[in-house]
Order: sequence, then structure tokens, then C-alpha cells
Amino acid sequence: YVRLASLNEVGGDPNKFGRPPVEVHHFLKERAEKYPGSLNPLSTHDTKRSEDVRARINVLSEIPDAWVARAARWMELNRPHKIDLGDGDLVPDPNEEYFLYQTLVGTWPVGGLTPDDRAAFVDRIRAYMVKALHEAKVHSSWINPHPEYDAAVAEFVARVLDPDRAGPFLRDFEPFQRSISHVGMFNSLAQTLVRCTAPGVPDTYQGTELWDFSLVDPDNRRPVDYDLRTRLLEELDRRAREDPLDLVQQLVANKEDGRIKLYVVSRALRFRQAHAEMFASGGYGAVDVVGRGAGHAFCFTRTSAAALALILVPRLIGSLVRMSDRPPIDAEVWGETALLLPDEVSAVRWSNALTGETLGPFSARTLPVARVLGNFPVGLLEGRRE
Repeated sequence: YVRLASLNEVGGDPNKFGRPPVEVHHFLKERAEKYPGSLNPLSTHDTKRSEDVRARINVLSEIPDAWVARAARWMELNRPHKIDLGDGDLVPDPNEEYFLYQTLVGTWPVGGLTPDDRAAFVDRIRAYMVKALHEAKVHSSWINPHPEYDAAVAEFVARVLDPDRAGPFLRDFEPFQRSISHVGMFNSLAQTLVRCTAPGVPDTYQGTELWDFSLVDPDNRRPVDYDLRTRLLEELDRRAREDPLDLVQQLVANKEDGRIKLYVVSRALRFRQAHAEMFASGGYGAVDVVGRGAGHAFCFTRTSAAALALILVPRLIGSLVRMSDRPPIDAEVWGETALLLPDEVSAVRWSNALTGETLGPFSARTLPVARVLGNFPVGLLEGRRE
């Protein structure tokens, strides 16, 4: 049964609800030493949900009480839309309905559904649900399909996404989903930067340079607008040359358009290219965090004889910002939270490859998180020893 759908993924284990940072650091350090050529993907041709869909669904794990209350309310509101096949059981069953709500939280368009795109979205979710039914092999399957059951689930999807029939549900669902989407975007940026800078080789699946809320094939095989991505990247490059700090502030304010993710991907990959030896065979080091937000930051270094980098990303962002509409940046969010820099990376002048800001060198071994994440939600610093 589906507890947290984002865990039910290729190569994953639905019994594992995440791992503490110390285990992740251990895994990445071992990868740097033994398997530096391994791929680092977040989405592939076969993932059941894209990286951005999973990043949204993961937020639900931070608000279990609120999520349980919402899901129960939606089940009650949508009970009249269930289908009776005559055997006394209503379709879909509770597990399938719960699966649908998580799917909708993860895939809902950033700008909401318009009359023009509603039909296409409904068709996508209906097709996905039928495929999920077949692969679950509970009420239907590829080998032994149950056409009536499949059709009933597809009809339920159409009913609950029809504003004329399910208005109360949609009016309750959409503001809740927007709050999840807000946090999910910052989750996505954090995992994107880690993917591009951690030991291993970053693998970017087609289309995921911008927000991508696709599901398993054939949904994730839709045409990718590369012309759009080319135009956006050229504009980002121009703006970054002129005033990178102004650019990143605007990207945060307009994160819904997806340019912020393209910016992180492009800057991180170019930084990696400029320091190819460090990322291919350099060292990995965990950085400890102290202060009230210590549990909300993940930081590590990449080092070589010629180069030095520090990567900082937020985690458990929903509880960090208390599910508000603010981004995880500045001293109001982070307070006195600080990085405890190892001796080998102290007395270093840092340059932020994302914002253009210069930091340090600091006389103490601590580096305030708010100095790194004062204007942008993730940090990629290049170090130069004094």
C-alpha cells in the first residue's frame, strides 16, 4: 500500500523514509573513494515520478498531521464520485484514492489548471492511474485486465477534476497544493545542486532543466522544447554577466517560471567543468552545522591540490519556513546557524559562483549560513586560500 509515493521508485526501498545526513556523508565519501564514475541521476526514462514530482511529495513527510486531515477530508468530499460496480465495493479503493491524491499534489501545474489545459491533464492522470492499477496487480493487471475496474477509476479521476462536479474538493485542494509546491521547488533546487557537485557523474534527463512534473512513460517522453531552453539560457548568461546578484534575486521572486532551476543546473555544470580534476578524483568532506537551523542544512566540500569548493543546501525546508510562502534565505530564517569549517578550509576567501558575492576570509572557523544563503536558497562557493 502507498504510504509515501515518492519512496516507491526504481532503485529505492519504500521502507526507508530517508537517511540522516551522517549516513549520506558516509555514502558520498565512499563513492568519491571507490566509485567516482557512478552516475548521479534524479530522473531517468524509467522513474515513476520525475525529480520535481518527488520533491513535492516529500514535503508531505514534514506535515503528517495536516496531510492526514486533508486526505481524510478529500475522501469524504469525493465519496459521491466513487463508482459502484455492483459487488458492494466502491471504486477506487482507499489505497488507490490515497495514491491519486499524492499524484495530484506532485503533478499539479504551477499556474493551476486552465480551461485550455484541463482536458490534457485529466487524460494524463487517467492514463497514469490505469497503468498503476495494472502494475499493482490488485484489481487489474496487464495479463488479466479488468476493463470495468479500469474504466471506473478513470471516470473517478475525471469527476474529481471537474470543477462543476467537485468544486468543494478543488477549492480545498488547490491552496494546500500551492503551499506544497512552494516548498517543493526549493527541495528540487537543493537536490539538483547536490546531484551536480557530489561524487559521481551528474545525469540530466531530457526536459528536467526546467520544472518537470512528468510521470512514468509515456508521460515523460513528451517532446521537449529545447528552443525555449536555449533562449532562456542565453538570457540568463547575459544577465549573469551584467549583475548576478540582481538576477538571482529576481529568479527567487519568480521561481515558478523554472528559470531558477536552469540557472542552478547550468552554473553548477560549468563550475564542475572548470574544476574537472577536483570533481573527477578529488576529495569529499562533511561539514558540520551548529545553531537552531543545524538540522536544516547539508554541507560538504570538494577538494584537490589546485581547487576548493563548498556546497551548502537546505533540507526539511517545510518545517524550516513553517510552511509559509517565504524562501529559505536570509538571517530571519537561519538566525545564528553556522558552518564549522574544517582546518583545511579555514582562512579561505570564498566566491559564490551563483550570486557573485565574495565572503571572508573569516578569523574564526565558523561561517554563518545566512551569509551564504542570504540571497539565494543554495550555495556553491569557490575557495581561494589567502
